Amino acid sequence: MKGPRETDVFFMRKALELAQRGGEKTRPNPKVGCVLVKDGKIISQAWHQKFGGPHAELLALEKAGSQAHGATAYVTLEPCVLFRGKKTPSCAEALIAAKVKKVFISSPDPNPKISNRGIGLLKANGIKVQTGLLKEENQEINRSFFWRHQHKRPYVVLKLALGLDGKAFALGGRSKWITGIAARKNVHRLRARFDAILVGIETVLKDNPSLTSHGRGENPTRVILDTRLRIPRNSKVLDGQARTLILTSSNQKIPNGKILRVPKKDGKINLRRALRKLAELGVGSLLVEGGPTVIASFLKENLADEAYVFLAPKFLSGTRNPNLAPLLKHPEFEKIGKDFLIHGRIS
Repeated sequence: MKGPRETDVFFMRKALELAQRGGEKTRPNPKVGCVLVKDGKIISQAWHQKFGGPHAELLALEKAGSQAHGATAYVTLEPCVLFRGKKTPSCAEALIAAKVKKVFISSPDPNPKISNRGIGLLKANGIKVQTGLLKEENQEINRSFFWRHQHKRPYVVLKLALGLDGKAFALGGRSKWITGIAARKNVHRLRARFDAILVGIETVLKDNPSLTSHGRGENPTRVILDTRLRIPRNSKVLDGQARTLILTSSNQKIPNGKILRVPKKDGKINLRRALRKLAELGVGSLLVEGGPTVIASFLKENLADEAYVFLAPKFLSGTRNPNLAPLLKHPEFEKIGKDFLIHGRIS
């Protein structure tokens, strides 16, 4: 028979599994799961399903009804309290009203404005509280949410596609399309996992991308670095398919795009100030798909946390169209030490 500690871990892990069912629909809020247990048995369980909808605790309590009296709740994030602008009722007060006897909380809320307020309210009303159970696993599931509050900026992931000659674009600056269809579909799925996607104005001018998930998930917010506001009014990023934010130092206005004015640093947008503004708007994860100049800027400022590098088996030097670039036939991949050897005949 499992001991109390093993049982608590079991139920909290169940709550974490439920939390992940919320997927990306909870953004910018975290994924949260709740399990109500009485006499060693689960009497109710729920998860936060979408942004603006009922929280996991409220849904679980509603399902349990009067059975929640005397139950133990396993919640992946500190139950919320009322505060200005809140869209849903207080989960802490709901747990108190239901007369649960104990609450296990995986992680306190990282928002300094409300952190530990829910825990304090529960304790003040005689409910036993224990925190920290599977805390690391919860923070991994909600990495961008915790990162945004702890670092005051989004978690930044670089995505770049290169040819074998190290080029990110062909002559004239065109980078559409370096990789093949399968890789592009992978990128579309990747975009759906992020709150926002960022490119520089040069990418918009040369490739006119839509920067959406192409039906493979939720569209991220599109962010354009455009110091002098040169973006064409007929750009695909202004088509209304997703929210578009334009980071600029210009005083102009533009339709279908929200202007965020950011000061310059060395003649370019101040990236640290820009990321802070994005975090204030709820952006916890940012995919940077910009060209070499934008990528280099994030690396120079030490603002990149992760990277996806797609290496296409072709040579972009000497061609204006990436689709017509010389391609390696039947490439073979071999790992040599820490490097990769890609071998094949040139078509």
